Amino acid sequence: MLRKRLITCAIVLLAGCSASERAGAQEPVFKREIVADFDSPWAMTFLPDGRMLVTEKAGQLLLVSADGKTRQSVAGIPMVDAEGQGGLMDVVLAPGFASNRLVYFSYSAKGEGGKGVILARGKLVEQGAPRLEGVETLHSAHPFVPGNGHYSGRIAFSPDGKYLFYTNGERQKFDPAQDPKASLGKVLRLTLDGKPAPGNPLAAQGFDPAVWSYGHRNLLGIAFDAKGNLWEQEMGPAGGDEVNLILPGRNYGWPRVSNGSHYDGRDIPDHKPGDGYEAPKVWWNPVISPGGLMIYSGAMFPQWRGDAFIGGLSSESLVRVDLDGTNAKKGDQWPMGARIREVEQGPDGAIWLLEDGRQGSTGRLLKLTRG
Repeated sequence: MLRKRLITCAIVLLAGCSASERAGAQEPVFKREIVADFDSPWAMTFLPDGRMLVTEKAGQLLLVSADGKTRQSVAGIPMVDAEGQGGLMDVVLAPGFASNRLVYFSYSAKGEGGKGVILARGKLVEQGAPRLEGVETLHSAHPFVPGNGHYSGRIAFSPDGKYLFYTNGERQKFDPAQDPKASLGKVLRLTLDGKPAPGNPLAAQGFDPAVWSYGHRNLLGIAFDAKGNLWEQEMGPAGGDEVNLILPGRNYGWPRVSNGSHYDGRDIPDHKPGDGYEAPKVWWNPVISPGGLMIYSGAMFPQWRGDAFIGGLSSESLVRVDLDGTNAKKGDQWPMGARIREVEQGPDGAIWLLEDGRQGSTGRLLKLTRG
């Protein structure tokens, strides 16, 4: 009987079982469809008509049909530095896209002092070959530093559509996360034109006027829930991956505190009440290596409406976090058999995933529907 139960679990989403399966339910959680295959995809977003924009790490922006069967390369992306963790990263439609056709994206580039992540936007034009016209740089991380890690570059718009929240990783340099003059290791709040938003909480204290929160490491997901709470997830060091509720002006502690340790085994003080740092709402040790973040609002899985879904990279998993107001706790973790870079919600409430690998192996676009 036990062997039969294990086999049942093994066929639910390639070995994934939710809490209900573990409790004995027999219905599969998800039905999985392989929609398309890409070369190291990084992010995706849905157009109003159900088509998708998908970024590939090397610098390709692709316009993909709703069924995944056709794709077109979108011209106009600037030169991308795709070494290490760098590349063409996030892509998000502007508020009012249906009329203004503006697309925001982030990418890594070389410059004075080394490398950094850049926020840009352009107008999607489809007459003739698809292209981004009028591409302009809105924000450049500062300072540029040597190395190829922890760019972050995730984008989210405020629910009222007036502001843009944008993540800058600390580039594996530790101290910039606490440096008030650097954008590294920060959540930034910008106007839609990329300027520091008025009223940011730390400007009067001598911080870069764009800074909303600081003390972050590698912020690879950021999203608002239906109540307007801003959630963020980031990779810890050896242990200590985090989901944070982002509050204005707060210091989230990196590298002074963490629930993980340095890779060489050196200790980092844990988060403790009263230490002056904002503690994560959820953390993992062993790590999940969180990729994209999505707050679910669809009708297909009503039991999870309002919860966070996270792509697991080294854990090769899809992770659910149960959100309840400003509180959070761990939910399900479904093994996926591949690194999951991105999680998005489709127009019909399906959950879409991008694997992190190469075309022909594990670079696929997956659609998960009710089993």
